[in-house]
Amino acid sequence: MVEVIRDFPRPTPDQLAGWDGIGAATAHEAQGRRGAVDSAIKPIYPGLRVFGPALTCVCPPGDNLTLHAAIKLAKPGDVIVCDAGDYPEQGLFGDVMASSALGRGIAGLVTNGGVRDAATIRDLGFPVFSRSISIKGTIKETLGPVNRPVVLGGILVRPGDLVIGDDDGVAIVPLEEIEAVRAASRQREEKEATFRSKLATGVTTWDLGGYGAILRRKGIELDL
Repeated sequence: MVEVIRDFPRPTPDQLAGWDGIGAATAHEAQGRRGAVDSAIKPIYPGLRVFGPALTCVCPPGDNLTLHAAIKLAKPGDVIVCDAGDYPEQGLFGDVMASSALGRGIAGLVTNGGVRDAATIRDLGFPVFSRSISIKGTIKETLGPVNRPVVLGGILVRPGDLVIGDDDGVAIVPLEEIEAVRAASRQREEKEATFRSKLATGVTTWDLGGYGAILRRKGIELDL
């Protein structure tokens, strides 16, 4: 029997606060270079940002029935993370489903499958990150699991894990690490802001990074 879990632990409002301006790349670096979803999964148009707890589902390739169930079960602010078998030749999500997702207050969709109606979805303003854009339709025959852990783009995603997506890609932060990764991300941002202010004066990344010392440890002397 297919397992459909209706609810799961989500981040608290306090855990979700304070993430303004923290991008996917920063979150990835701040958790020890973990959590980066395969770069083949990209925003369907520039300027997108998605942020919220993952609601997971699995669709057999070429079938989007489970995705309809996920939209029905999602709570406002959820990001649907849909494992569609890494199959790009399908448009398993389009403008009608985007309209439904918006009406439910869903924060976005991340999938390793394909989507279609990209221009209309852009006009609607619904954030979608997908492996491809394909005009090929899907059937509605097979129900897959909902709210079970999935592996998407090489990363384990559990219901309630934090999803952060932008022009750089998508990063996943485990639910139990949200506060620690947020703090590390803020520290990283502060450090980079200091670097940028120094770089604006003409100091180079070579100097700030101490890259000459790296080479000297390898027995290479390079005077720059």
